[in-house]
Amino acid sequence: MSPRFEGLGVELAYEERGSGPSVVLVHGMADDRRGWARTIDALAPQARVVAYDRRGYGESDAPEAYERTSIFEQTEDLAALIRALDAAPAVVAGADLAALVCLDLLVRHADLAGGAVLLAPALYALLPGTLDDLAAQRVALEEVLRDRGPQAAVVAYLAGAPAERIERAAGAHRAFFADYGGLPTFAATRRELMAIPHEVVMLEGQRPESLEASVATRLAQLLTHTRREPGTDVAAAVRSLLSARR
Repeated sequence: MSPRFEGLGVELAYEERGSGPSVVLVHGMADDRRGWARTIDALAPQARVVAYDRRGYGESDAPEAYERTSIFEQTEDLAALIRALDAAPAVVAGADLAALVCLDLLVRHADLAGGAVLLAPALYALLPGTLDDLAAQRVALEEVLRDRGPQAAVVAYLAGAPAERIERAAGAHRAFFADYGGLPTFAATRRELMAIPHEVVMLEGQRPESLEASVATRLAQLLTHTRREPGTDVAAAVRSLLSARR
């Protein structure tokens, strides 16, 4: 049984390896902390690395009627973890929805953070027209959900992902749909984003022509202390942040 901490009204499971400056890894949608296994291996020799299962995923609990989450709720879970482990200031890293959680931490709990690495931040409202694309995706997922059930809908969302991740995520479909409903709830203003004092590394991903890459480009233009790096190597980006802090 993994160690646990009290998030915002739920108990969440985590793991911790290594020693040194604190790094907290926040997994994205339709995943759990096991998705960070290689990143943990890469960072543990030089840092104290913590990864946790967000509510409803892996070994973590969720509210009994868990239909929707919010960025605020997820950020409070992350802040509770950092406080419980006395891990501040922590470099935080996250993908898609979790990247928004990391950003929200920088805005609302700046004292707990020491920088962030963001991969494919799902802040689609920054780009005109993208909400129509998301609406079309939602309709397609709802059709699969209605015709074949929630697990099939998660599998459809993860088309092309490794089989082991698909298997894990299909079993956590409640958490996935709660995440999906929480995507539009990021509340920080452009002014608050511009005022973030921490350095942020924005990873450009594998496909520079993708919607996610376009969102990352626009977000990087808003943040004052940011730099963009190619690819998806979160461990390398975290190491560069830790080196800059020395």
